[in-house]
Formats: sequence, structure tokens, C-alpha cells
Amino acid sequence: MRSERPVPAVFAVARDDRHRFTKPLRDEIVLVTGHGIEGDAHAGETVRRRSRFRGTRTEPNLRQVHLIQRELFDELAVEGHEVAPGELGENVTTTGIDLLVLPRGTRLRLGDSAEIELTGLRTPCVQLDRFQPGLMRRLIRRERGGTRLRAGVMAVVVEGGVIRPGDAVVVELPAEPHEALPRV
Repeated sequence: MRSERPVPAVFAVARDDRHRFTKPLRDEIVLVTGHGIEGDAHAGETVRRRSRFRGTRTEPNLRQVHLIQRELFDELAVEGHEVAPGELGENVTTTGIDLLVLPRGTRLRLGDSAEIELTGLRTPCVQLDRFQPGLMRRLIRRERGGTRLRAGVMAVVVEGGVIRPGDAVVVELPAEPHEALPRV
């Protein structure tokens, strides 16, 4: 019997106009080319958060869109943490795709016209433990060969558009050789 692979799709979308840990779910979000998500506190061409400044406010914002795969929530539930879409601050929750194994420069087409490019892995921070004690440890896996971060991926908007739950996700890998996603 053949097992059908799930079709990659958008499971949920979220945005917040303030810098809060959890983002409220929305019926849709609007991606703006080179800027991020319309109305989201992390949108902008340059770095938005003080913790990310490395000298100037002109550094490119590589964290315009935060994505997490819904399957992570199932894994966390087995480990004792109930987490729902938007609660870890992600803008887009996907299903049917392992975001963490995709190489840097992968492009994702979301819905009819939006396109983003993956820039790196989200680095887990202490706010995770403030949300649920012990959660940060669950999102950092010590494995043979190194540490695996599971807090999602970050991207920049290449082509704007509207994204809604249920929209298809199409993956386009960059030319080889592939480079692993760095921490951003």
C-alpha cells in the first residue's frame, strides 16, 4: 500500500502590528515585495529589532516572514507542550513540507502570486520559556553532528500577494550546490 505524501499548503496565517511574542491569526495576510507583511511589526527593508542591530539601522532585514511547519506542534504535544498556530510568533504555518531541511535560497510560492526566499533558521530565544517553561530546550535538538534548531525559518518577500489558509505552497530549490540554512 502506497502512502500519499501530503500536499504542501498554508495551514494558518498571522500578523501583529506590535512586537509581541504571539501573533493573532488572520483570514489573510498581504505580503509586500522587499518589505514583509503589511501591518506586521517585523516588516521593513532593514533590521527592525534592537537585538538584531550590528552597528547600523541599514542592515537588510532577513527576517521579514517567519514560517513554522504545523507538524512541529504535533511533535511538541508528544513532548508535553500544547502550541497552536501563531503562538510562537510565526506569520505562516505550513503543512506537508519540512521547512527545516530546505537549503538557503529556496523559494516558496504561496497562493496565487506571493513568493518568498528562505534566508535562515530562526534562533530560539528565552521568550519561549516565558511562554511555556521548558519549550526552548524542546526547540533546540542536540544531535549527532551538531545542533538542530526547530523554531522555524525566516524569509524575505520576493513577490507580493495575498496568502490565506488552504493556499498551495510550491517549492523551488536553488541551483546546486545547496547551502544549509544559517541562523539569522
